[in-house]
Amino acid sequence: MRVFAAALLLVLIGLQYRLWISDDGVRSVVGLKRGVAAQRAENGTLVRRNDQLAAEVKDLKEGMAALEERARNDLGMIGGNETFFQVVDADARPGPPPEPAAARAERLPVQRTSH
Repeated sequence: MRVFAAALLLVLIGLQYRLWISDDGVRSVVGLKRGVAAQRAENGTLVRRNDQLAAEVKDLKEGMAALEERARNDLGMIGGNETFFQVVDADARPGPPPEPAAARAERLPVQRTSH
């Protein structure tokens, strides 16, 4: 009877090992569930993006407003009865940076001669 109980105990330990520790056990199931959840989240994001792209394609095929908006944003289109104004920030003006006062004082005046 002791041998039978020991054999059952060994079988129970082996099954518990397979259930909790081996690659085919609970760890694998938990990992697969995480992977499925991550894939579902990514699929939801991609479905929303596809819906937006489908709506944009529909607008471009059917309406001129979407086409005009696209031309304005991507190509810089200006309508015939419109005036273009470009507002430039004073700090973002193109050109060389301002020169320090000490460098201006050291510079020699330029003499011009006429021919």
